[in-house]
Amino acid sequence: MIELRQIRTLRNEAEYEAALAAVRPYFENEPEPGSPESENFDALFLLIEDYESKHYPIPDAEPVAVIRHIMEANSYSRGDLAAVLGSKSRASDLLNGKRQINLEQIRKLHRAWHIPVVALLGNLDAA
Repeated sequence: MIELRQIRTLRNEAEYEAALAAVRPYFENEPEPGSPESENFDALFLLIEDYESKHYPIPDAEPVAVIRHIMEANSYSRGDLAAVLGSKSRASDLLNGKRQINLEQIRKLHRAWHIPVVALLGNLDAA
């Protein structure tokens, strides 16, 4: 078991792989909250998460891609989207990339389909 005093960020792929191997057993045999094993699991998880965010960043999805995914996963049609947005033309323009999603549409989709608002914001750095 890793001593908490010895924890440092993961420096390379070999250390990352070792941390993944060390954390895997905790998923099969969950440690008791507050135990040294639980603290070790939490520390390993944070180190892995930090390494992945630096070396394997997940780009933000475009709002239309999120909407298409939700539609496919839930067997929603363009008509279902039009019903939420209030217009067939708005739904079509949005799906065809002719219009950007607006705040009102984000709110409607969040309420109707429970899509997290942040998932519909897209890449704010590109704005």
